[in-house]
This record gives sequence, structure tokens and C-alpha cells, in this order.
Amino acid sequence: MLKKILPLITLAGLIWAVPSARAQSEKRKAASKSREEITQQGAIELWRAPDDISRRDLFYGSGGKDHAPHSSYIFVKEDMNGTNPKFHVRDENDVKWRVKLGTEARPEPAASRLLWAAGYSTNEFYFLPELTVKDLPGHLRRGGNLVGPGGTMRNVDMKRLEKNEKKVSIWRWRHNPFFGSREFNGLRVMMALMNNWDLKDDNNEVYEVVNAGKREYIYRVSDLGASFGSSGPSWTSEMAKGNVRSYERSRFIGKVTSDYVDFDFPTRPALKYIFNPPAFISHLRQRWIGRHIPRQDARWVGNLLAQLSPEQIRDAFRAGGFSPNDVEAYTHVVEGRIRELNGL
Repeated sequence: MLKKILPLITLAGLIWAVPSARAQSEKRKAASKSREEITQQGAIELWRAPDDISRRDLFYGSGGKDHAPHSSYIFVKEDMNGTNPKFHVRDENDVKWRVKLGTEARPEPAASRLLWAAGYSTNEFYFLPELTVKDLPGHLRRGGNLVGPGGTMRNVDMKRLEKNEKKVSIWRWRHNPFFGSREFNGLRVMMALMNNWDLKDDNNEVYEVVNAGKREYIYRVSDLGASFGSSGPSWTSEMAKGNVRSYERSRFIGKVTSDYVDFDFPTRPALKYIFNPPAFISHLRQRWIGRHIPRQDARWVGNLLAQLSPEQIRDAFRAGGFSPNDVEAYTHVVEGRIRELNGL
């Protein structure tokens, strides 16, 4: 039955997608122009050699303890991007933060720690078990049910918004200055290792960073919230993101040839997505990201991650506020996946 209706679903999706395809075409033209301008203005970077992997603090991550949130916060505005409730706040030091609620609050900080350990730039994410925000509006358009009396909320993901960083563009998985490089293929492996299946181009950002008068453009996967659950869109968000049982059940490597490795990631979306053809097709089109990766590039990532101690890996999941039992279970799976990479 499914084989009979899939072609119809695909056709409907293509018809429904025509207007959005035009909009996407305009976005791509703008992104291409931005990339050309970026490469003319300063150095670009996707990965930087991490010569201190075994000493990196994976509990506090790239921002370190000094940047960890510990202040009072005032509401600034809601952020309507993405599917999880988000809003911006400002602390007493005039540092701005993006607050995310919901199922992505735990997996995102943990994923950022492992990416950073392997040498990839990340935003500074921190998990807080409780947060109080002043001057919240009486009615939030999203997530109001997650806010308690006095502006108190539990289990939040805080992203620090640095003053010397500015988002200038998005970058695309299929078209970027690093495509085909070892570092780019390594990033694809990292997405598979963490089961970060939400691989929309809109989740990739280019930041302009200025330090001591030096201008750089940093390429990041800036939304990591769909990590450490199922290896593709599942029936519920609770199964797909930050669910250790789903993560344990998912298969890592699907096929190995003499030259390439195919990861069993991202998998086809759950059947409920056939009733949303554009989303169904979009997820299917992302499946190539985990396929046909040179074995030596996958081993290269494994060699980097093998320098991490079990305690460092535990710290990455502690940083996400996972329970002690879940921390141990996640650590066990990640260590196993690192061994598989090194065995290629």
C-alpha cells in the first residue's frame, strides 16, 4: 500500500512546493552572493586543529566556566524561528542570551561539547535546571505553558550571543567552500555520531568574528537540538531528541566498502510525515549527508575523538543535565561508535 501511495505523495509535494521552491531559489542566490563577498573580506573557517583534546573541559565547553550563566535576566523579545519555544534575554552585564525551552534543551549543549572537542566551532550553549526571567509578557506566543509563577521555568538551554560575533549568512550542505574536504566530511560523520538528523540549511550559519581588528568568517552548525535520539524524524519529538533509548537502538554504520562508508543516518522520516509531503521530501533529500563518506575521513574523526577520556564524554552529557543513568548509557554508546570509526 505504501509503495502505491508514495509516488502520489511525492507528486503532491512537488506541486505544493513550487512557491516555496521559488523562495528557496532566491535565498540560495542571496547566500551565494554572501559567500562570494565573505571570501573576499576575510579568512573562512570550518575546523581548527584541537591540539588539546585530552585536556578540554567538556562540562563548560567552548565558553568555559567564566561565560556560564549565573546572573539575573530581563526579557527582550520572542524568537519565532524553529519549532521549540525561544526568546531573548539580557543579563545585568548587558550580555544577551537566547533561551530555548522544550525537548532540545538537553541534547544541544551535549552535542556542542563533542563538536567542539573535535575542532569544530560552536555557539556557547549551557543547560540550566531552573531560570527566572523578569518582565516576561503576560502571554507568550509559544511555550507559555512551560513558564511558572514569577517567570520561573525549568530545563532550559541558554545560548550566549557574543558582541564580537554577527550572523551574516547561512551555508548549504551541498554548496559551500569546504565541500569534499576532509574537514567537511568529518562534520558529516559527527552529525551521524550524534544522530543530529535535522539538517536543514537554515540550521547552518556563518558568523563574522572580529578580534583585535582581524576579521574571520566562521561556519557552524548552529542548531544541534535534534541530537541523541532517533536517527531520523520519529513519531514524537520526545523519541527523536535527547532520548537515550532511541539512541541506543539506532544503528550507526550501515555499509562499508573498500573506499567509502555509509552511515545508517539520517533514516527515513516516520510514516506520519507522508501527510506533510514537503517535509517528507525535504528529509529524504538530506539522506545523502550520511552516505558515501571516504573511510579515511571517517577514521580521521575517530582518531580525534579517541583522545577523549570516558570522563570527558560523561562531562558532555552532564553539561546537558541528563540523569546519571542516562549519562552512563550515552557514554557507552558514544565510546562504541568511536571504536567503530577507528576500526574502519
